[in-house]
Amino acid sequence: MRTEDLIKALDADARDEAMPMGRAWWLAVGVAMAVAAMVFFATIGPRPDIMPAMHTMRFMSKFVFTLTLAASAFALIRALSMPGASTRRATAWMIAAPLLVVLAVVLELFVVPEADWGKRLIGSNMMICMSFIPLIGIGPLAIFLGMLRYGAPTRPVLAGAVAGLLAGGLAATFYAAHCFDDSPLFVATWYTVAIAFLTALGALGGRFFVRW
Repeated sequence: MRTEDLIKALDADARDEAMPMGRAWWLAVGVAMAVAAMVFFATIGPRPDIMPAMHTMRFMSKFVFTLTLAASAFALIRALSMPGASTRRATAWMIAAPLLVVLAVVLELFVVPEADWGKRLIGSNMMICMSFIPLIGIGPLAIFLGMLRYGAPTRPVLAGAVAGLLAGGLAATFYAAHCFDDSPLFVATWYTVAIAFLTALGALGGRFFVRW
């Protein structure tokens, strides 16, 4: 019997006696969101002008980016955690969030004077962004890595990296409610750096803690 076939058989046996993997992932995401919310509200919380900010396109576009990333990563990690599941469609959807960000950046460059590009990119809370997205996301990442151990991923490093993307998408969604820098240039740069840190951490977790 090939190793992959053995993993599939063991995973099937485990599913007979435990919660279905799909339902377990939804539960894990719910718990992860609760953990992220507790950290967010206990530390920085939403920006004081969040209500008027919600009427601006730049502010709301941040949530489109982060939620698209979280949704696509969620679809992919569910597939990766179940041996034999097709990942082609879920993998293709991972390009959605980057494409949306690139489109928003291009539009920003057209409407904002070139002299202001650097100011928009650097923003006013770069270090807060790079600190709090990982801080908010570390708990969800631990939960998702635990879920991968509950599953049977045949590519643990990739699965761990996607867990980091999912945690980063959720954490960035919460952080976006606090962030005063709404420019796509800022989001494309510093949100990406912070999420990349969680992605790398997730890949390491997959390498050392999610393996057969």
